[in-house]
This record gives sequence, C-alpha cells and structure tokens, in this order.
Amino acid sequence: MYSVASGWLMTSLDSNAFIVAMVQVANSLPMFLFAIPAGALADIVNQRRFLIVGESTITLVSVAFAAMVWLHLITPASLLVFSFVVTVGSAMTAPAWQAVVAKLVPKPDLPSAVAANSVGVNVSRAVGPALGGVIIGTLGIAAPFWLDAFSNVGVIAALIWWRAPTRSTSALPPEPFASAIRTGLRYARYNSFLRATLIRAAAFFVFGSAYWALLPLVARTQIAGGPALYGVLLGAIGAAAVGGAFLLRRLREKLGADSLVAAASLGTALATALFALARHPATAIVASFIAGASWIAAVSSLNVSAQVALPEWVRGRGLAMYVTVMFGALTIGSAVWGQLASVTSLPAALLVAAAGAVIAIPLTWRWKLQTGANVDFSPSMQWPDPVTTHTIEADRGPVLVTVEYRIDPKNRVAFLHALGQNSHERRRDGAYDWGIFEDPADDGRFIETFLTDSWLEHLRLHRRVTKADQISEQAVRRFQIGDGPKTTHWISAQRN
Repeated sequence: MYSVASGWLMTSLDSNAFIVAMVQVANSLPMFLFAIPAGALADIVNQRRFLIVGESTITLVSVAFAAMVWLHLITPASLLVFSFVVTVGSAMTAPAWQAVVAKLVPKPDLPSAVAANSVGVNVSRAVGPALGGVIIGTLGIAAPFWLDAFSNVGVIAALIWWRAPTRSTSALPPEPFASAIRTGLRYARYNSFLRATLIRAAAFFVFGSAYWALLPLVARTQIAGGPALYGVLLGAIGAAAVGGAFLLRRLREKLGADSLVAAASLGTALATALFALARHPATAIVASFIAGASWIAAVSSLNVSAQVALPEWVRGRGLAMYVTVMFGALTIGSAVWGQLASVTSLPAALLVAAAGAVIAIPLTWRWKLQTGANVDFSPSMQWPDPVTTHTIEADRGPVLVTVEYRIDPKNRVAFLHALGQNSHERRRDGAYDWGIFEDPADDGRFIETFLTDSWLEHLRLHRRVTKADQISEQAVRRFQIGDGPKTTHWISAQRN
C-alpha cells in the first residue's frame, strides 16, 4: 500500500517522468549506500536486538511521514526525502533480515525457505497495491501511509517473541566496525561464487528496474487510468510472483539456476516491451503477470546463490554486498530510464530497457550461479591455534606465515596451479601480500608466504577456514613428498 501510495502521490504532485522515477531512486539508493555498513553490524552485534531497534525507528519515521501527508504539507522534495529516510532504516536492517533466514531452516531446505520468504513478500505485493488503490479512492491518500506505519508494530512483536537458535561462540572478541567492513569487501572480492552472483544480479536488476520506475506513468498517462488501475497492475505483479513461487522448485530442478534466471530475463524483457506498447488495461495486466513470474524466478535464484556462497561468519556482510548491488542497479537503472523517458518518450525508454535485458543474457552467461550442492562452508578447524612460548598481544603484527612444500619437480606446473587456487582462499579469509617462492639450489622445494595485519586477525583466519577449503588444500598436499607441509608463524619483532 505504501508503494502504490507514494508512487501515485508523486504523479499528483509532479508528473515529470524523471521526478516520478526518482521515487524509485529514493526507495533504492539507501540500500546501495548503507547495506555494507549494515552488513558489518549484522555480523558483529546481536541480530535480533539490532532488528528490534531498527524496526522501531522505521515505525517512528513512518508515523511522521503519514502525518505530513495527512496535513497536506508534503511536496515533491519532502516526499523524496521521507522516502529516502524510511528506506535508510530498511537498508540498515536488510542484511540482518537476510542473514536470519539461514537460522530458521536446515541447509537443504534453504532454497525452499528463500522461496517461501519471497512468497510472503509477494503476497503483500499482490494484496497491498489493490487495497491501496481502493483505500486511496475512499479514505484519501494519507490512509495507506498510516496503515503502513502502524502495521510495523506486528513485525516488532514477532521479533520480541522470536529467539534465535544458540550457536557456538568464538573466544575471540568481535571485529571492530571498520575492520569488519574491510573484511567483508575483501571476502566478496576473492569469493568467486559470490562475485558471479553479483555480476548476474547487476545485469538483471539494472534493466528490470525500468518498469518498476515508470509503471505509475504507464497507468496514468499512457493508459489514462486512476490509482485503482495502478494498484491492480502492482497486485497482478505480486499475484504472479506468488503463483510462480510454487513452481520454482520444479523449474529449478528442470532448468537449473542459470537457465532459470536467463528465462526470467527474457520474461522481464517481454513484459517491459508490453508495458511500452500498452494502450489498454488488459495489455498492461498481461505484462504485469509476466513481470511478476519472471521477477520471483530471478530474485529467488539470485538470493539462494548468494546465501549458499557464504559461511556463517561473513553471511551478513556478503548478503549486504548482494543487497548493495541489487539496489545499486535498481537506483542507477531507475534514474537512467526516467531521464531517457523524459528526453525521448515513455515507450522508447521501456523498449530500450527490454532490448538491454535480452542482450545481457549472453554477455553474463559465463558467470555461473550456485546451488549449494557439495559445498560445505562450516568451519573445518583444521588449523589449530599456533603454539607459542609466551602470550602475544592481540594487536602485535604483522604476522608472517610460511608453508614449506617438497614436491617432485616434474609436477611443478600442476602444483603451482593448485597453489594459485589456494591463494584466493588465503586472501579471502584475511591474508594479504601472498607469494610463492622456489629454492633455486634445491629443485622441488617451495615456500608459500602470506601476511595478516595482527595476531588477532591471524587467529581469526584459522577459524575462517571451511570444510570446502579442505578440498583445495588437499589438491595441493597431494603433490607433497614425505611428511606434510611445514607451517611456521612469524610475528613482527617491532610493535605496530
């Protein structure tokens, strides 16, 4: 109801295509700006308490927003400002909301849980807009904003009631906020699974944003409808998404995640083109059904791929990267399509976006999505804490780690290739300045080296090694002659 009310309110205040599209920008830009810091917080604080505080703040701001609309004090600028501020709260809580999904179900049920979560969202998208259109016509434009504000009380009550499952806690202190952000960015850079998901997400959302941003104008100016029609179109999108969610498991098993997202991109392109050509409500409704089914197929598949590409210790930050890319693409796309529609025409902008969605499919096909099959990100604890003769201060560093290998010289090329794959895991988990050195006086003797910032960060790296990492390490160790590789830990003789 909030979505239909804010979009329709802006068309009443200013019908310029760029200004209307800026409502979508205001609702997506905060996700791009604040999701990464929010992800760091989600990993280092109590997620349940964090969500209670965040949702309570959102409620207070939403009440102020509703009061401004009710008193007829809202302007295009203040509408954008309030939309932005409300979404800041959503951006701060989004990574924590994403992260708790994995705490509610066993890993094999995660794809179905993500789909069920999407069903919940899209049930509201199906029912809310239609109700919003009716309520605006009968009770006035302020009514949906009041209902939105006070409905959040139920969300807060659910969080107070819920208790997260207990998990083993680390003896190490939580990461500092700034360090947690750097760690999350570094992890995303060196996690090939997550990086592929982010690329595919950007390609889908930047073009999928077109009809979300311009749909109010399609309803109002192109078809000459009212708020009820706009609500029906949004409701059709939500209803199709709900219906499509029940087919997702079967489609994912038959097509695979990559082909399913490609099919969703084609469906989005078709729906966007139909919106461009729509001059009658029936055409726009058909487009809405196609758009909704395509949206749930893509969003669910991309979300699952991001979820299963992350271990628990960095889940909030990794999902924050996904949210940042998603809403960054929506923000940029909304601004671009709104500007293009204002300088050319509404149909032209939608048709260009449809063509872009089709072209993006072959361009991004090489980046494969993940399903979580045969990937175990639980901690392996295969690296015990280093043995020391005395207590070492947590901030001492940097720490140098050397690993000595002895191999058959004829396996040199294969060994270096396997070890190169290992380097991404070292960097991802906290190492920097990685290198491999060969002894010119002793064929087959190699030294792997890498550094961590401090002794505490070095201990964290030990705990971040997962069972999936063991596969890469075993691929390296199979070249070893004699006893296993010899690992030595060195700490800087000078304090930082």
